[in-house]
Amino acid sequence: MNRFPVVISVLIGLFASTASFPWADLDLPIRTQREVRCRDEEYRSGNICCLNCPAGTHRKSACTTPGEKGQCEECEDGTHTQHANHLTQCIPCTLCHSDQVIFRPCSHTQDAECHCKAGLFCDPDQACETCIKCSRCEKDEEVVRNCTATSNTECKKIPTQSNSSSGIVEAIAIIVSVLVVLGIVGALIFCCMKKRARGSVGNESKVELHVQEGRNEQTQRGCSGLIFAQSLEDEPFPELIPVNGVDSLRKCFEYFEEVDIDFYNRFFRQLDLHGNVIRSKDQLPYEDRIHELLNVWVEKEGKDASLNDLLKALLKFDQRRTAETIKEKALENGHYVLASKSF
Repeated sequence: MNRFPVVISVLIGLFASTASFPWADLDLPIRTQREVRCRDEEYRSGNICCLNCPAGTHRKSACTTPGEKGQCEECEDGTHTQHANHLTQCIPCTLCHSDQVIFRPCSHTQDAECHCKAGLFCDPDQACETCIKCSRCEKDEEVVRNCTATSNTECKKIPTQSNSSSGIVEAIAIIVSVLVVLGIVGALIFCCMKKRARGSVGNESKVELHVQEGRNEQTQRGCSGLIFAQSLEDEPFPELIPVNGVDSLRKCFEYFEEVDIDFYNRFFRQLDLHGNVIRSKDQLPYEDRIHELLNVWVEKEGKDASLNDLLKALLKFDQRRTAETIKEKALENGHYVLASKSF
């Protein structure tokens, strides 16, 4: 009777000494793997969470013990990673064009920064693939602001005597037009008052006045409808809050397959991904390209990566419908919730 507890104790001791159970080496079901939630500074490998590699390195192999780093390898020359990551290779450094100068050289932890040469500029709203020659003001213009590396020269017309005279003539013409209109209105008012004094306003005039008031009311409603429609178009876009940090953002990547292929390059340039990075994924299917480049963007931004920034990039080139679709899917699937403010 006393031997049974002893046998149980021995078995438990054997399992504890091996630090594993017979079923520990079995593959977990996919459902269990999906339930594993990793912190922002970690990534999922199978059914465990590993720490990201530090900036300036990339992941060579994943960890085998939860909460530890796998094998990390330093970036090769000409490549970089700006934040902690689990990329399998580092991101190629930006190469400055012939019309640019190196403002800041590339290092293993920071990309190169290029500025246009003197006399040239690039639009900050674009990817600065090409520098444009600064404009020169015409003879009848003066410089308001000189050309910089990120903005063109601004000019304005030099006021002349002829321009002043034409302005005076236009002002006089406007005053005369206003006086004529006031004269006509005054004459109409005078006629109406005279007819009322003679009691000549009959039932027919009253009916006509009622019809005219109805038309005015209908016109006013039409204008109100236009104003309401315009207000919907200009309505601020709501800000979204992730339910589970970067993991929520990555689960929304598939929704960006909605982005029209015609806007593909413009979208990723809005996210400050350079042309050589975008072109490096051209051999992949369209959906895989979207996921790969979004992963590169997340690793580039680090903890600052936000779904709101991706939606803003769509709004910048009038893709509001696509942005609305992605927002609704993120909310419906429980990855994000609405914040109290908008952008």
